[in-house]
Amino acid sequence: MEKAREFQKNIYFCFIDYAKAFDCVDHNKLWKILKEMGIPDHLTCLLRNLYAGQEATVRIGHETTDWFQIGKGVRQGCILSPCLFNFYAEYIMRNAGLEEAQTGIKIARGNINYLRYADDTTLMAESEEELKSLLMKVKVESE
Repeated sequence: MEKAREFQKNIYFCFIDYAKAFDCVDHNKLWKILKEMGIPDHLTCLLRNLYAGQEATVRIGHETTDWFQIGKGVRQGCILSPCLFNFYAEYIMRNAGLEEAQTGIKIARGNINYLRYADDTTLMAESEEELKSLLMKVKVESE
């Protein structure tokens, strides 16, 4: 940012915070992602078994709903959940094609167009149009 000021260049930021981040992880997509990212099959199998057959019911006052299958979300409070979410989020960013995009902040011989920490992502560009393009790529891949 200091160099941008020095050279009087604009930098545009878009801050993304996935609402209910842990709840949005689709299990079937997660297993595919883990395989594609090189996680050994025996570890993925352990995780599948951990998440297999999960059911829940909702209590409202004195009434409860019927039991239903849970096919999304990583477990709140589980030590593995942040790691699993990070695999999921990193896959989205890689598949959005941001690394190949010739957009972002030019530093040395490369571009930086996103930063991630936990469930927060920051997109960066040198124009509003570039930023919109990056955001659309992430949006499409996140759906």
